[in-house]
Amino acid sequence: MARTAGVSMSTVSHVINGTRVVEPTTLQRVNDAIKTTGYRHNRLARALARGAGTQSVGVALSAQSNPYLADLVMPIEASLTDHGSLMLLGETHEDAAKEYRLVNALLDRRVDGIILAPTPGAGEQTLPMLAKSGLPVVLLDRLVDAANFDQVGSDNTEPMAGIVDHLAGHGHTRIALIAGIPGLSTSGERREGYLRGLERNGITPIPGLVAEGGSSAGEAGRAMEQLWRRHPRPTAIIPANNYMTVGVLKWLRQARISVPDDVALAGFDDFEWSDLIDPPLTAVAQNWITIGQRAIEMLTDRMAAPDRPPRTERIVASLMVRQSCGCGSDDVPARGI
Repeated sequence: MARTAGVSMSTVSHVINGTRVVEPTTLQRVNDAIKTTGYRHNRLARALARGAGTQSVGVALSAQSNPYLADLVMPIEASLTDHGSLMLLGETHEDAAKEYRLVNALLDRRVDGIILAPTPGAGEQTLPMLAKSGLPVVLLDRLVDAANFDQVGSDNTEPMAGIVDHLAGHGHTRIALIAGIPGLSTSGERREGYLRGLERNGITPIPGLVAEGGSSAGEAGRAMEQLWRRHPRPTAIIPANNYMTVGVLKWLRQARISVPDDVALAGFDDFEWSDLIDPPLTAVAQNWITIGQRAIEMLTDRMAAPDRPPRTERIVASLMVRQSCGCGSDDVPARGI
């Protein structure tokens, strides 16, 4: 890099470390060389020189569409602490540009590995950058069609089909889906599961019964209002995540629509307080603690054996059957999917 900038190594060191004032034109040449060569300043070079790494792992995900942030992060943080490592947690806000900057900053800090829940646009910049970096990486929750990453998340397709099976078993044929953010693997898989469930129950899909909820409570409430204006109306609603379930419940209450008397409700993503809602909510429960534990185990395995073949693991989810779908209180409370 010093050769690229046409300066001495000591001048480069002074620019990087801020240990001496450097003439503006020289400073510009060094900064241009840094950008050209892709050099990353290692703030913990001494630790790396001892072969100890930085004893840190970056975790990048979005609380915006994942209310189970704590359940995911706690087992990761606990495991890292047990091994004397630090977790650097960052929020992507479901924004590919912010995600790229965050992951780039984690690479700058020479983390020993990264656990990432990819945004819809991660394949444009973030994932290629991570693949090129050679750093141990585990993709969390949102699984991608990439052969060079370890991945762990829930099975989304069959559990969603299982909700449709359950509602169809109650005689529902006009079953509506309020779908999540387009471009997320979880959204696509749950939509696929909805269609699979309709097909195997002999129900013809009606395009107007799939509404976009944007993985948010506000958009889901507006989607619910649009669905309710249809003729004939849906008799059952499936919000594809629990933020959207909150939006649907809020709209139904404001509109004085009774669950399950006027419309049945079953969601994807169980709440900790689902059995306190009136009526208690039928929902698919994902095992977030196990997903978090497996993520750190897979990352540790990758660090120990960098050349091992990448793995993708799906963690089983369960359908928690309660009264919002029309079941009685004596029905079986849960079953595996």
